[in-house]
Amino acid sequence: MTADTATTLFEAHRPALMGVAYRMLGRAADAEDVVQDAWLRWSGADRAEVRDPRGFLVRITTRLAVDRLRQIKARGETYVGPWLPEPYVTDFGDTVTDSAERAVLADSVSLAVLVVLETLSPLERAVFVLREAFGHPYADIAAMLDRGEAAVRQLGTRARRHVDGRRPRYDVDPARRRDLTERFLDAAAGGDLAGLMELLAPDVRLVGDSGGKARAPLRVLEGADHVARFFAGVAAKGVPDVSVRMVELNGGPAVLVLSGGKPDAVVQIDADGDRIRTVYVIRNPDKLAALTALP
Repeated sequence: MTADTATTLFEAHRPALMGVAYRMLGRAADAEDVVQDAWLRWSGADRAEVRDPRGFLVRITTRLAVDRLRQIKARGETYVGPWLPEPYVTDFGDTVTDSAERAVLADSVSLAVLVVLETLSPLERAVFVLREAFGHPYADIAAMLDRGEAAVRQLGTRARRHVDGRRPRYDVDPARRRDLTERFLDAAAGGDLAGLMELLAPDVRLVGDSGGKARAPLRVLEGADHVARFFAGVAAKGVPDVSVRMVELNGGPAVLVLSGGKPDAVVQIDADGDRIRTVYVIRNPDKLAALTALP
């Protein structure tokens, strides 16, 4: 295999490797670092001995991501206010044509699921991602993680039970979710308190992530009245030189708010079909930096 062929092959698998690394870490910058490290391992490997390049690359990426996640947890980093994953552009385009597979991939990268995955151990998270999002057999996952298959099955069962018990499950048509997002945007931008109350579930939650580096609630707001008044207050104060656009992030529609042409916030909702159950607001500038490159 020539160097050019090796590069071409790696780039063909890069989206899948980024998908694994991001779901493992919830941080796009860390995922990029892991994939770059995987490239270094790939470029230095004896590729003549590699029978399954994709499997080889996924194994390297998974192990590197597990190591990175262990380092993060070992540092015991404190975070100011609620934590949300870094927004991740998910435009599957023509790469995923099966609607069921597309739905699984979108769900596995949603903010709600990634928040729950943060509570898993690194190995539980790896097994969950490889099994549930990418459909790898347990035997293959065991080989990737250098663990026995029985132990890996146990990890997978425990992770699945944990995720199912803690994440909200709303089976909402994508078009309906987009419609609710657009109506929410109109009501919030206009400070329409009555319109917001009509859209929000009585027990709606607002989760804001600023990392202490921008203005956002430092605790989760609960209840339609509190959440509606928060957005009405934001509209009253205004955002300098504001513009908004709809983008596809974390498997669903999201609102990208720009101030002076630079990303200022990402707003995304979870809904049960009729009402909005959760509103996510990401304002940490470190997590929005990559969105500057959006066309």
